[in-house]
Amino acid sequence: MSKVKYYYDSETLSYRRIEPKKGKKALNISLFFVAAFLFGGICLLILLNTSLVSTPKELSQARELRNYEFQFELLNKKMAQVEQVLENIEDRDNNIYRVYFEANPIPNEQRTAGFGGVNRYKHLEGFNQSDLIIGATQKLEKLQKRLVIQSKSLDEITELAKAKEELLAAIPAIQPISNENLTRMASGYGWRSDPFTKVRKMHYGMDFTAPRGTPVYATGDGVIARADNNSSGYGEHIRIDHGFGYLSLYGHLSKYNVRKGQRVKRGDLIGFVGSTGRSQAPHCHYEVWKDGQRIDPINFYYGSLSASEYEALLHAASQENQSLD
Repeated sequence: MSKVKYYYDSETLSYRRIEPKKGKKALNISLFFVAAFLFGGICLLILLNTSLVSTPKELSQARELRNYEFQFELLNKKMAQVEQVLENIEDRDNNIYRVYFEANPIPNEQRTAGFGGVNRYKHLEGFNQSDLIIGATQKLEKLQKRLVIQSKSLDEITELAKAKEELLAAIPAIQPISNENLTRMASGYGWRSDPFTKVRKMHYGMDFTAPRGTPVYATGDGVIARADNNSSGYGEHIRIDHGFGYLSLYGHLSKYNVRKGQRVKRGDLIGFVGSTGRSQAPHCHYEVWKDGQRIDPINFYYGSLSASEYEALLHAASQENQSLD
């Protein structure tokens, strides 16, 4: 209840009640509400600029931010898993694949090197979560670089594997005459007695005896370089260029089953046993050449003989007997 105020009236010599004016009362009420509104507004602004009160928009943004942080955390975990798998592939690449195909391993420093030069992440600075964004971006770009290096390495390994496959198919690796058709291995590589002069001389191949007309097979993939009788002593003979420096020769044949320039595969029928040229009896004189030098064919039968068969052949080839040509 408001206080009643009085004033002294000198004319009546008495105290009279002061009656407030209606306009002033309304003004006072208005000023009160204005002051209250201003005070409330100022307090609200102060609260909104503190962490005590958040607007719906700020609450929504905070939820989005927490969601982004969660997504970044999941991304980092996934990248860590990818990195583990990639490390396993890189390890096998260096220590198995590249070793098998005789390729130099890729240094780890080259695989994991970062990016030098200017600041690549300057455009990502200045945000509330810049460290999180930059860290994830750096890790992702390093993974991408490692994947590119590994991809190129696997491309190289693929090419090396193709070359290795071609090499293995090209190397003369079987006997020119199968064991079921073979009479015996008459003479091996080395110093032997000449059947005509009886003088010891170097025998640069192996003599496989078999009946006339016995099939003779290509010992490796290649191209027929010669199929003629224009080389002294060999008679009707065939030469196969296998590539990679390898060449095989089949001498004293009775006839051919191929022609010059023809491509053949290991095991293809190329001719038949005979006794043409400088020969004492029907047989196939077989030679292997590597980089222009004649080498012992005994080292190249891993593709058709068992261990016991190879041991028997090795024993027969080591006997210093008389050759057939």
